[in-house]
Amino acid sequence: MRINNFTELLEEVKKQPAKRVVAVNGIDENTIEALQEAVEMGFVKPIITGDKVTILKSCEKLGIDVSAYEIHDAASSREATEKAVELVHEGKADLLMKGMVSTDRFMRALLKKEYSLVPSRGTLTHISMLDNPNYHKLLLFSDAAVLPYPDLKQKILMTNYLICAAHSLGIEKPKVAVIAPTEQIIISIQSCMDGATIAKMAEHGQIEGGLVDGPMALDVAINSKAAELKGFTSPVTGDADCLLFPNIDAANVFYKTNSKLANAEMSGIIVGAKVPVVVSSRGDSRQTKLNSMALASIVSYQASIS
Repeated sequence: MRINNFTELLEEVKKQPAKRVVAVNGIDENTIEALQEAVEMGFVKPIITGDKVTILKSCEKLGIDVSAYEIHDAASSREATEKAVELVHEGKADLLMKGMVSTDRFMRALLKKEYSLVPSRGTLTHISMLDNPNYHKLLLFSDAAVLPYPDLKQKILMTNYLICAAHSLGIEKPKVAVIAPTEQIIISIQSCMDGATIAKMAEHGQIEGGLVDGPMALDVAINSKAAELKGFTSPVTGDADCLLFPNIDAANVFYKTNSKLANAEMSGIIVGAKVPVVVSSRGDSRQTKLNSMALASIVSYQASIS
């Protein structure tokens, strides 16, 4: 079944076994409130690391019964992060969710070799999913938060991650647009060259599971009229399921433009580790965190049965 919007995502994830989600230093009301909503929907078993007194005060203020919560007391955000990563390493948690901890500290703990959460030659990347009222379906894109300037090898991995995430949503043959300023193959523009290389690799069967084309300007990827006016034809034009941006500058601006100016529903996860990781921006809403937990849960579930 293809998932077409966040309402369907939340309905679908409720049908799956509940995932043990550990909120890293989840002492703030915003994180706990999103976690509690997921608990009430039945797709999360909650774990929180952080200062126990602060967590209990936040729960009391929100009127939350903590009897269903597993709380691991920690004296600092650093200790809370280490405890959360240890729980995943020991198989005691299925998903990670970043709370009140800096992204740098969180990522350093995630990448520690002793926890074996990231393969030795693995690449972590951020995948966002949005539902924009001006686009006809859900749209996945990468990378708005983790990889600043990915090289070609990383972009190939990112393309595969996007395809796998789309498969988790029931999209059998996702259409992936490799974004650049133009559809022209211009040697002096790296994103154009990378887009052409990735598209050719997909054509030769080196990237499987989706329809991949590039380089492609954003307007052509998501607007069939723009593609028609430019005289550019492709199975991807105007109907992309996934966008691979050339760098974090473009992807992050796209994320925030959609969330703040276009009233789009958003979610975001990190993939490439042993478990999916929910990492929201500090400016993200409780709903975005809930959506992100649902996306992480469904990606994790589909990976476990494939």
